[in-house]
Amino acid sequence: MKDPQDIILRPLVTERATKLMEENKYAFVVHKKANKIEIKKAVEKLFNVNVQSVNTMNMKGKFRRVGVHRGYRPDWKKAVVTLEEGSKPIEIFE
Repeated sequence: MKDPQDIILRPLVTERATKLMEENKYAFVVHKKANKIEIKKAVEKLFNVNVQSVNTMNMKGKFRRVGVHRGYRPDWKKAVVTLEEGSKPIEIFE
């Protein structure tokens, strides 16, 4: 799990994540077993930016039902990455 593409799965684009971009914070869906240090290195390598801090959250999968079939969506991990002051914005969100 040392490859940055294996750690950062995709950007998280929601209303809340869009508002966070104004504060120089970006949200990503990351690998469930990735830690803050691995996430920081992966973001710095993929996007050529300087990361100030990383906050992570384990998100529970929601209950879903289709007809008579019931189940849960998979659990996932969210990371909110704060960039250093004066750092260029991440281009994937522009």
